Amino acid sequence: MKVIPTTAIIGLDALGVGVEADMGFGKPAFYVVGLPDAAVQEARERVRSALKSIGHAIGRPRVTVNLAPADLRKGGSGYDLPIAIALMSRNNDLLEPRDSWPVLVGELALNGDLRPVHGALSSAMYAAEHESKTIILPDENAKEAALVHGVTVCPAKTLREVVEHLRGEKMIEVHETIDFEDVLEDSVGLDFASVRGQEQTKRALEIAAAGGHNVLLTGPPGSGKTMLARAFPGIMPRLTRDEALEVTRIHSVAGVLPRDGICKMRPFRTPHHTASGAALVGGGTIPKPGEISLAHRGVLFLDEFPEFSRQVLENLRQPLEDGMVSVSRAQGTVTYPARFTLIAAMNPCPCGYFGDPERSCSCAPQQVIRYAKRVSGPLMDRIDLKVSVPRVPTEHLMQISSGESSKTIRERVQTARDRQVARQNITGVTNNAELSSEQVRKSFKQSDEAKKLMRQATDRFHLSARSYFRVLRVAITIADLASSETIEANHVAESLQYRQQEESNGY
Repeated sequence: MKVIPTTAIIGLDALGVGVEADMGFGKPAFYVVGLPDAAVQEARERVRSALKSIGHAIGRPRVTVNLAPADLRKGGSGYDLPIAIALMSRNNDLLEPRDSWPVLVGELALNGDLRPVHGALSSAMYAAEHESKTIILPDENAKEAALVHGVTVCPAKTLREVVEHLRGEKMIEVHETIDFEDVLEDSVGLDFASVRGQEQTKRALEIAAAGGHNVLLTGPPGSGKTMLARAFPGIMPRLTRDEALEVTRIHSVAGVLPRDGICKMRPFRTPHHTASGAALVGGGTIPKPGEISLAHRGVLFLDEFPEFSRQVLENLRQPLEDGMVSVSRAQGTVTYPARFTLIAAMNPCPCGYFGDPERSCSCAPQQVIRYAKRVSGPLMDRIDLKVSVPRVPTEHLMQISSGESSKTIRERVQTARDRQVARQNITGVTNNAELSSEQVRKSFKQSDEAKKLMRQATDRFHLSARSYFRVLRVAITIADLASSETIEANHVAESLQYRQQEESNGY
């Protein structure tokens, strides 16, 4: 009995599954065993019709299809193609002898066409380690699979093409491997040149982009918080090959890849404040990535920050610290990466005008305090840069000349990020936000003045251990932007200014 190799997607990983079929006498039936979900069970009708459409009707025998290992839950429609081939091989319709079968994945239409599946990139990574080092999959999944080096990608449009290939009658044209460096693009957003004024906020966002730090923008309605956040992707450094592979893999499993099948720039996710905890961290009967994983190596923008449910926001605490999220369900536990830059925007009070010199606030003091406390202290402690975004003066709005462009800022950001990548052999990470406290302590030199200022600030502002090292991480990024090998007092002073911004706003 021939066993056709395919894959099961668990989390981001593809695990090997063997598909075997048996046809016997007895009451006509079609059984699929091996812990299949509803989508796999429905493969029976799709496979039967697809085989009939190419002249290989299986009749009405007693059919049993086994998906091994039997204790691994199987989900999705990617088992259609291997089940069809297993039935044909059992029926001796595939006469070409072979020592090893290619990995097969794909959904079948009733007329025999192949439709795309989720997780093709992970399946291709599994195929690269398989004996045949070959994968046959739907044509629409070819580009993402071709990102994997060391695997032969055979894209097919129909079941008939697959059968002819396996028989050796007409070979499928192999898709050439795609090099990420040839397709990656700079992130696109509003140009910073379009934003009038707000120079301090632009500086804070430049630091955040260079080091991967989290930012909170606080200001009255209409001050430009959302516009600045949407311009932020335009100054972020280009994805590296490894980062692009991670991002594409996550989006492939979630089924949200772009049309061309490759994530070429850093993601920018903006969930609405009514989003649930499961939407943010991931979930489902068979867990899928949530917004924080879809924002991996990119930006998670939370507008109207305090309007999110407090319970939902608390889900961010562990991912912001660890860079990953574990989703536990009855079906099992999966872990997804979640290293993103958080940009949060909020008004200073319910009416939005607390502290505004032009308009008076209509909120009672208790309302202002309650509004600020909708976001917990531990979560606020994980935000590195807290920036006040004041109302833009009329004379700035009417300026004809534009400010510094995103391209110019991005060049400085890229230079600073390149310095961090160059230190990877020492620190083991590619951006300063991921540095551990031990790496900060041992790997970076501080001037005596910087050490003195940090000691004074810790005592005066009662900084927690977490806050202490987050201040230093931001100071390291500021030093990188200044091309300095040493953390100086002015770098620490600027970092502390952003850390203590909320106190000047009344929080």
